[in-house]
Amino acid sequence: MSMSFNQYMRDSIQPMRDDLTSIGFKELLTPEEVEAVLPGSKGTTLVVVNSVCGCAAGQCRPGVAQALQNEILPDHLYTVFAGQEKEATAKAREYFAPYPPSSPSIALMKDGKLVHFIERHGVEDRSAAEIAAELKDVFNRLCQ
Repeated sequence: MSMSFNQYMRDSIQPMRDDLTSIGFKELLTPEEVEAVLPGSKGTTLVVVNSVCGCAAGQCRPGVAQALQNEILPDHLYTVFAGQEKEATAKAREYFAPYPPSSPSIALMKDGKLVHFIERHGVEDRSAAEIAAELKDVFNRLCQ
């Protein structure tokens, strides 16, 4: 029995998707889905650019999960998956200017405008607890 590469990848990354969807994130799978929610979202929106890399598993996703234990939270939670839904990820990244493409990364938007961004280099050398602390501080300041 053979399995296609695409099926193998879908099966392999599903747990990585579940890390975020199980805590309330909605996946944006197409550019149209991104366009429908990011520019017009009222309030605050957290967007995680998910990734298969080790820093996504070791720091980013756990840090985001810890941050969501905060009393003050963003109104909306979305995720795109770099390297998987390439067009959706590219569309989301248009809203993260002037930052270059980076994964994993974390964006906080307010009323459709980027107000805080954590690039990959702000993830890969930090612990999940440090990322969570930064996000909690950002939530407390900008998600009121």
